[in-house]
Amino acid sequence: MTSKLEQLRSMTTVVADTGDIEAVARLKPVDCTTNPSIVLKAIGTSIFADKVKEGVAWGRKQGGNNEAIAVAVADRLAIDVGAALAGIVPGRVSTEVDADLSFDTEASIKKAHDIIAAYKARGIERERILIKLASTWEGIKAAEVLQAEGIDCNLTLLFSHAQAVACADAKAFLISPFVGRILDWYKKSTGQDYTAETDPGVVSVRSIYNYYKANGISTIVMGASFRNTGEIEALAGCDRLTIAPNLLDELDKAEGTLERKLSPEKFEAVAPIKMDEKTFRWMLNEDQMAAEKLSDGIRLFNKDLIALRNLVSKELQLAAA
Repeated sequence: MTSKLEQLRSMTTVVADTGDIEAVARLKPVDCTTNPSIVLKAIGTSIFADKVKEGVAWGRKQGGNNEAIAVAVADRLAIDVGAALAGIVPGRVSTEVDADLSFDTEASIKKAHDIIAAYKARGIERERILIKLASTWEGIKAAEVLQAEGIDCNLTLLFSHAQAVACADAKAFLISPFVGRILDWYKKSTGQDYTAETDPGVVSVRSIYNYYKANGISTIVMGASFRNTGEIEALAGCDRLTIAPNLLDELDKAEGTLERKLSPEKFEAVAPIKMDEKTFRWMLNEDQMAAEKLSDGIRLFNKDLIALRNLVSKELQLAAA
């Protein structure tokens, strides 16, 4: 019998949420997503050891203080990871704008331009890249500008309907609602266990998917941050799903029929929501889970971004000794 992973591929675009080159080559996803945590983990492997050395050597030739050079080298390494992935997958690679720019629209736009330019210098065109931005009001406004320029964006750290509506209004190419992190919050808050059908993260993505299809919104829904294969199976048929290698392996070994849960032709009518900044901020404020997980997610990504820069700084100091 065909594995559940192969059945999933027939109804959903499967994306790998990893910087593990060997896993990507083995599992053959269409796209790959990265973030500061994934980049930090990837450059700690032997596969990127030479890239780290090259980056440090390049950094030592640049002007500026050690902190500025460390930032530049860290940025270069993020592109190294993305470029390696782009050499394997046939589709897109998502690269994230710095978490500490999540509340700065103009700086986010500039950073996105820098990322696109860095890929182009390696022969990788913008059509192969998605710029990842946190789904803050400022991040969404940056995406609106970038989309108008022909730079496609992936709006990440999305936990609420308000964020999804604002992203659609900005004509974002793709959104990444975080299924598992929503579940984490509710399990901690309520002390309850949930089935795949009652999982609050699954319910959230299904609601967003229905809203988009009912209102003819072309923004792609890509479920992310899964805790188990049950969540993935409960979203079979979603436009895209970005999945960690261990869960892809589980699906590849699983047999049985995979039922399609979502389809673009099947939706319930729902009225469009008029969204502006005031409404967005109020709706997000009233959603305790979303407000907490958005801020927490930004902090966690920034923590790993700082760790990456500190690692580079130490390598620069060792090279200078």
